[in-house]
Amino acid sequence: MALSAPNLDDRHFQDLVDSAKRLVQTRCPQWTDHNVSDPGVTLIEAYAQMVDQLIYRLNRVPDRHYVKFLELIGVQLRPPSPARGEVTFWLSAPQPQTVVVRAGTEVATPRTDIDAPVIFTTSQRLDVLPCSFASAASAAVGEQPIEQTDSLDGPGFDCFGDGPMPGDTLLVGLSGAVPSCAVNIRVDCDVAGVGVDPGKAPIVWEAWTGTSWTACDLDRDETGGLNKTGSVLLHVPPGHVASVVARKRAGWLRCRLLERTENQHDYRQSPHINRIAAFTIGGTVAATHAEIVGSESLGTSDGTPSQRFLVQRRPVLLAEGAPVLQVVTHRGDDDVAEEWAAVETFAASDAQSRHFHLDAVSGEIEFGPAVREPDGSVRQYGAVPPIGARLRLLAYRTGGGRRGNIARKQIVVLKTSVPYVSSVVNRIPAVGGADAETLADAKIRGPMLLRTRGRAVTREDFADLAREVAPDAARIYCVQSTDGVRVLVIPHLPENPLGRIDRRELEPPLETLARIAAHLDERRLLGTRLVAEPPTYRQLTAVVSAHARPGFRPQDVRDAVLSTLNRLFNPVTGGPEGTGWPLGRAVQAQEVAVVLAGVSGVDMSRELTVQLFPDAAGRGAGQQDSRVDSFELGPTELVLSFEHQVRVRR
Repeated sequence: MALSAPNLDDRHFQDLVDSAKRLVQTRCPQWTDHNVSDPGVTLIEAYAQMVDQLIYRLNRVPDRHYVKFLELIGVQLRPPSPARGEVTFWLSAPQPQTVVVRAGTEVATPRTDIDAPVIFTTSQRLDVLPCSFASAASAAVGEQPIEQTDSLDGPGFDCFGDGPMPGDTLLVGLSGAVPSCAVNIRVDCDVAGVGVDPGKAPIVWEAWTGTSWTACDLDRDETGGLNKTGSVLLHVPPGHVASVVARKRAGWLRCRLLERTENQHDYRQSPHINRIAAFTIGGTVAATHAEIVGSESLGTSDGTPSQRFLVQRRPVLLAEGAPVLQVVTHRGDDDVAEEWAAVETFAASDAQSRHFHLDAVSGEIEFGPAVREPDGSVRQYGAVPPIGARLRLLAYRTGGGRRGNIARKQIVVLKTSVPYVSSVVNRIPAVGGADAETLADAKIRGPMLLRTRGRAVTREDFADLAREVAPDAARIYCVQSTDGVRVLVIPHLPENPLGRIDRRELEPPLETLARIAAHLDERRLLGTRLVAEPPTYRQLTAVVSAHARPGFRPQDVRDAVLSTLNRLFNPVTGGPEGTGWPLGRAVQAQEVAVVLAGVSGVDMSRELTVQLFPDAAGRGAGQQDSRVDSFELGPTELVLSFEHQVRVRR
């Protein structure tokens, strides 16, 4: 915990006034009027106010020394972390040529009369590749694919064979691979898939990625599980490649029949395919909550060590790498530009090292200092730009913070014009945004840094070191097991007034997990196995029956109870302490009832019942055999709200 600074003088304004009046009675007994209207008392209060200000400044000295000590051990404020997500660019119509969405394309949320737009930029180039239908095949489970393209010119074919079995597949070959693209597959089929529920068909669409079949993200299925003519819109994974199936080379997609689940039904008869067509209608690319600032002039060097310059936009985001500083000097008749690199410290820099230090929070650029050695000589740590050199910072990024944690379908504004692109949307939430570290948080982190000294031995060491490189993580836990160390990461979540959480919001970015694993791998003990991953989430349904107090609408009380349940089981802000539901902590029905008793409008003079159903069991109201009084969790598990059912009576 943070060290508490001593209070060097605890006297306040009134204490000083009272002390002066007591001295007056001792030193000047003839002075008897001590009321506030007396001119002498007015002078006492004026001096007491000045002394009170001096005491306040005096008590700030330990804090200043503490901050300076933190600077000596290398503690700096962490910059904000940008939220990351994916955005899908939709074409106005299928195009015969490749549509390029360049890296750095800006998209944003709508501007309102209260809030400014939240701007995201694409992290890499996106090629929306054109495609068309090339061939079709079918394969029974365990058998080789049979080419069916010629059958489409005639009577068509049954995609899953005479007796559909789990593992049967329909293969659709495209004219080429379409990684990260949205493909519309138009299927002309008969109403022949007897037995299946069109809304819950036991099928999955997959794409060949070179080594395995990877599931595609299904945007919509108008065919009802290949039961009627319609379109299937798929988002193809990034690793999609062309391959040879049934002696035909194409960009292959497949529809595979799954084992039915409790809420699904099997095909008793295979769907019949008559025609297939395909075309590309969009593409998906990663985006970051940041704005790109072009080349910026910082000023002119005066040739002295420890020069400081400020950038115009701050804070500076270093998640994509530190920017490059260009120093332009005039030599003869030409200007010579040299690139200088950013370093964390000047400890390894000499007088010829073209290095600079960038404080990402304040946006301050500093050059190396000149330090006097014990023998009287002066050592220069890092080169100094010569007098008259012009400094220019090449493109850098600014932004970040919790504002970037937004829900799905909120990014809908295309700020950069892209030919043939009509709209943009984020189909998944953007997560991982965190505000810059405060000075109070840095004071707490200082003793932790001294304790770990850059080495991970205990569970607390692993968690503390992981937080140093992952400010975009809301919670980090370390669990030791027989097979090694597991670092569990929970990202920052978008704000939702109803408290609902999309399961995809809880997936930390792969870049964050890789950064944590690489940082801890350099600091772990030899032989320690390490893995960074999200916790295991167990869904829970609470069935609540309550009564509304007089004067409260049952619907309003029901909404309040639902919101309270969602907030209680929130992995980041839920739990008894409001810091997230504790890892591995069981959920008791009595504890939930106590929390609901504090909801405004709930009548506690009437019966309040709470029933807990693990996982998706609460979907069926009559499944009393699955009800539990205590929902037990494993050491790496967290509870997550599923579909709470609340009934409020008058």
